[in-house]
Amino acid sequence: MKTDLKELQNKLDYQFKNEELLLRALSHSSYANENHETCAGSNERLEFLGDSVLGFITAENFFTNYTKFPEGELTKLRANMVCEKSLAGFAREINLGEYLLLGKGEVVTGGRNRPSIQADAFEAVIAAIYLDGGMESARKFVLHYIDEAIKKHQSIKDYKTILQEVVQKNPGEIIEYVLVGESGPDHDKRFEVEVHLNSNVIGKGIGKSKKRAEQEAAREALELMGL
Repeated sequence: MKTDLKELQNKLDYQFKNEELLLRALSHSSYANENHETCAGSNERLEFLGDSVLGFITAENFFTNYTKFPEGELTKLRANMVCEKSLAGFAREINLGEYLLLGKGEVVTGGRNRPSIQADAFEAVIAAIYLDGGMESARKFVLHYIDEAIKKHQSIKDYKTILQEVVQKNPGEIIEYVLVGESGPDHDKRFEVEVHLNSNVIGKGIGKSKKRAEQEAAREALELMGL
């Protein structure tokens, strides 16, 4: 077990004002039961809160950035991003299991590497960050993992690549993405992009990043082409 909380906080890219919250997030019920006189409690309540915070941030992000997705697709996408397998994967990226406070039995039976324990602890950490630093801190933390995972997820198509492949079938035609507007405060920017085919606008998109706006513009262009 690693006990360097500063090291973990560097991995989390978040410095706690109240490190007791982080300790609670790392405390499995087996450890709390064995050390009830010195341990303030397990991470189960934080896990409960973290699950809701994670769900809200993820749903809000997908609702905002995937404007063409119907409710069913949004639900499937969120389910894939917040399932135990995904959360345990996020936890492994920062070796969270090495910092967990576990009971002797859990240590012996490999609890540090158990996906369910890792996933629960990751949700508890989300709640700890939320309680310590507020929603914006929690959002920054969560989206760091979600945004990276989404790039690898097969249900999110690379519409720009698809559009480019379609256009390349007609030699001489040129695709260009043009930023036509920005709005919102720095922490919540919205970018508006047009995709031009030989200077003609064939699609528009809005997103929290230029890349996402370009994807949305390409998606609209493909829809207008009937693809």
